[in-house]
Amino acid sequence: MAAPNLAERKVCWAARDQMWKCLDDNDDKAAPCQNFRKELEAKCPAQWVKYFMKRRDFLKYKEKLQTEGFASADGPKETS
Repeated sequence: MAAPNLAERKVCWAARDQMWKCLDDNDDKAAPCQNFRKELEAKCPAQWVKYFMKRRDFLKYKEKLQTEGFASADGPKETS
């Protein structure tokens, strides 16, 4: 498969942005965003769709860590 040209990439990115906005507006519920997902899949290569969705999950996780912090799996450290 040939790489998308500039115009195709812009259309793909716009579809991605609409999908992400829908997910943001609906508290990450996929059901209300099915039409946007279909549009994304129609306008972008399959690997890009997979990457975009993983990227969004990562960015949400990173944002959560930055705002809420994290707890060590080992529990709190004891000082001697």
